[in-house]
Amino acid sequence: LISALAGSAAAFAPAKVAQSSTTALNADLSKELGAQAPLGFFDPLGLVADGDKDNFDRLRWVELKHGRIAMLGVVGYLVTYAGVRFPGAEDIPSGFAALDNLPGMVWAQMIATWTMMEAANQDQYAGPWGTNQNALGESPAEFKGDFRNGFIDFGWDKLSDDQKMRKRAIELNQGRAAQMGILGLMVHEKLGNVDQLLPPHF
Repeated sequence: LISALAGSAAAFAPAKVAQSSTTALNADLSKELGAQAPLGFFDPLGLVADGDKDNFDRLRWVELKHGRIAMLGVVGYLVTYAGVRFPGAEDIPSGFAALDNLPGMVWAQMIATWTMMEAANQDQYAGPWGTNQNALGESPAEFKGDFRNGFIDFGWDKLSDDQKMRKRAIELNQGRAAQMGILGLMVHEKLGNVDQLLPPHF
């Protein structure tokens, strides 16, 4: 939780528009995707005050990744709270209580799934985890977090530049909302009043 909050501390600092050869230091970050009303460019901790573009891109990717995870987390929380279970897991409670009731093999399966997802969801042209340029050649990724890897498209290449920017802004903002949402659900569950937010088996 702490790493998620720290990684998204620049949550409302703007996102990278496209890969370019801008100066690494003193870059104008106020024009990047994500700087929008009502806050505009918002970096209260001064994490990108020096205009270091490389550091900004790293923090932007951390925010985007935590947003994607948080979106999955919110959906998972709501689905299990509503009583949906895999066969054989009908007796597993939802929320934090599930942690004390998961069999060891389920933990093993979860860790294996996380590992596979982490390995698959990255730029395969610059792997592992962006450490080097491998033998696959130049990456076709349009921005950090573009994991199509020349395979999955869903019509992205047919969109105009404005449409792409709008789609990226939507994902960024949904991720920001989801980070606040999952944090709120966890806090209210610990306070014992999550049922006031979500009626039983809504």
